[in-house]
Amino acid sequence: MDKQTEIEAAVFRRFLKHLDDNKSVQNIDLMNLADFCRNCLSKWYMAEAQEKGVEIDYDGAREYVYGEPYSDWKKKYQPEATVEQLAAFAAKVTK
Repeated sequence: MDKQTEIEAAVFRRFLKHLDDNKSVQNIDLMNLADFCRNCLSKWYMAEAQEKGVEIDYDGAREYVYGEPYSDWKKKYQPEATVEQLAAFAAKVTK
């Protein structure tokens, strides 16, 4: 592995840790602010793994990104979206 790839891998692991350390930042907040969320990262991870010949399904990719099964993470950390969050998301989607 070259240095650039090592750096990128380390940055990605640090980014996942940052998300894990900030569970109060909800996926809908990420979507409203940056047009991606933990689920998007999971889909990107799955697509890149499969492109490299590594079989992983969406649940496996989400477990990698979330650090535990998504259903467990969701129960512990994801409250229902607020009316304001949903309105912001709807406004963004309809643009």
